Amino acid sequence: MSVVVSGVSVLIPGADSAKALAAGPQPGAGPVDPAALVGRKGLRYKDRATQLGYCLTSAALADAGLLGEDGTVCGGDVGVVVSSNYGNLDTVVRALDTLREGTVSATSPMDLPNASSNVIASSAAIRYGLRGPNLMVCNGATSGLDAVNWATTMITAGRVDRVLVVGVEPDNDVVRRLLGGRHAVDGGAAVVLEDAGAARARGVRVRAVLGRYVRAAGVGTVLERLAASGAPGPAWWHLPDTAPEGIGADLLPGVERIALPEHSGRASGALGVLQCATAVGLFDEYGEGPVYAVCGTDADDASAGLVLLEPPAPEAL
Repeated sequence: MSVVVSGVSVLIPGADSAKALAAGPQPGAGPVDPAALVGRKGLRYKDRATQLGYCLTSAALADAGLLGEDGTVCGGDVGVVVSSNYGNLDTVVRALDTLREGTVSATSPMDLPNASSNVIASSAAIRYGLRGPNLMVCNGATSGLDAVNWATTMITAGRVDRVLVVGVEPDNDVVRRLLGGRHAVDGGAAVVLEDAGAARARGVRVRAVLGRYVRAAGVGTVLERLAASGAPGPAWWHLPDTAPEGIGADLLPGVERIALPEHSGRASGALGVLQCATAVGLFDEYGEGPVYAVCGTDADDASAGLVLLEPPAPEAL
């Protein structure tokens, strides 16, 4: 069974499309304004990550032709997997500060739903009518690609034909304290993954095809296993969430390296999904691949990798 990308959305400062992301987010751009994209209704009392998640969900579902006129999903059940390591950290810290300084009666009832680690995924499912499996992944450096893999597993196991994958990270004072003063990406990306047969039956445009996913200790091992998948050698390699000079020059010599620029901030749990969106932008612009996406360096607990293939002719699906 083949799994394809049938929809994509991107929202980070300086890039609001897959092509813009692939070209490189422009520096100096202002923050994303969720109210301008999805309206103010329903945003009050929602944390920044959930608001950004709403925007990404709406745009990706619309791009895949799955958003009905009433603003909810049409065309059958759709699952959702969200990756975020910092998502509701500000809410949790605020609640803990309140408890430490006062009593439980001082906490806000509006904060309680937001204290759940699954708040981004569950809120998107409620707002947009996503009735399929619902999962939140907070898995460190590899989280984004792990989320894509879990969505693929749901599809290949026959649980659902389509899964929305969202990778999002907010930027706020709490996150910056955790990152030692550095800032986070304050946005993310979303992709709609779909069984190839279901996509063909709907007559939608395929944006990319998912190849092999691997998870192992070390970038070198991940690249070796991706190469052993039988896919052609990569045209691009999207680097982990670190400065390009932090990756050995002996790995994949001659392959063009791409990375999220330093001014965009740490992508963390959003990176793997941003990498998938970047691959779509590269395929849209150049029509060739594959793209190797890798998250996690040798300094992390693990590294993960995914092969993304350019979309074939419709009759080949």
